[in-house]
Amino acid sequence: MKKIVIVIFLFLVILTLGACEESYDKIPLILYNEIDPYILEFEGHILNEAEGKLEIEVFDSQNSQLLQNEIIEEVLEKNPSIMIINPVDRLGAYTIIEKIKEYDIPIIFINREPLEEDMLLWDQLYYIGAPAENSAAIQSEMIIDLFGAPGNLSELDKNDDGIIQLVILKGEQGHQDAEIRTEVVIEKLELYGYELEIISIEICDWEKVIAYNRMNSLLTTLDKEIELVISNNDGMAIGAIDAMIEHELFVDVNEDGVIDSETDIWIPVLGIDGIEEAFEYIELGYLYGTVINDSQRMSEILIELVEALLNGTGLDELSFDLIDGKYVWVDYQRYEKD
Repeated sequence: MKKIVIVIFLFLVILTLGACEESYDKIPLILYNEIDPYILEFEGHILNEAEGKLEIEVFDSQNSQLLQNEIIEEVLEKNPSIMIINPVDRLGAYTIIEKIKEYDIPIIFINREPLEEDMLLWDQLYYIGAPAENSAAIQSEMIIDLFGAPGNLSELDKNDDGIIQLVILKGEQGHQDAEIRTEVVIEKLELYGYELEIISIEICDWEKVIAYNRMNSLLTTLDKEIELVISNNDGMAIGAIDAMIEHELFVDVNEDGVIDSETDIWIPVLGIDGIEEAFEYIELGYLYGTVINDSQRMSEILIELVEALLNGTGLDELSFDLIDGKYVWVDYQRYEKD
């Protein structure tokens, strides 16, 4: 009887050990914040593209680098084959890389680019994204088309002073994309010879609700007319537009359900990202245009890269260019109604 008990005990131990060693066959996708509408759409594209190919497990860091670090620690205990990370703070990537490097697990960063020196820390690091300066350059091209030549501005120069009075909606103070998108669009316009009066730069943390509140507050106290609104993303642009509608900066004069730049009261507002809600606002005439940050194409590239790394098929057979063995750049696309 004693021998039977021992045998049963050993059998249970073996089963337990086998369970502990069971492989984690999911691909962790660790996002910075699912509240961000662009990230939420990006997630949807990734899951759709992975269907039937890979099983993705999504983790939301809720815009907390501390929480993201804790999630990474927990995921590492499962011994994943690869990790996809959308970092909360690009400056926090160093710590993430050093930690995961100990486990010899490849990392694919998306959307928020780590520092170049951090990307050089290891040969199993990859980044998929778009150069932030290009989105701002495209915004500047759209503004040039709207306002015409410097010194001979279009009717959008409402006070006819030859100066563009504008408001900028900025993502985060110190955030790489927010800083680049803000600085580059101003630099490009000034380089072309435009005279700008920046009425306000509102820090809205990429969020629609914050942009609504900031714009509503600004319009309540503003003593001059806004001629242009430039936003670092679509979400903030839409929040600002909602406040502008309430302050009658958009008026559908002929009541046909669409803002017509020829006949109605309006102010050009430009966004970046190309989220679904932005296209709706563009069709209705409230948002003049956006710069598409192509998360659909990035998702296709991401899943192809993950499969190549898992299968060991060789990165030289990919359908896209892998720059310096690490970077995949997806071009921004200009989009407006006309």
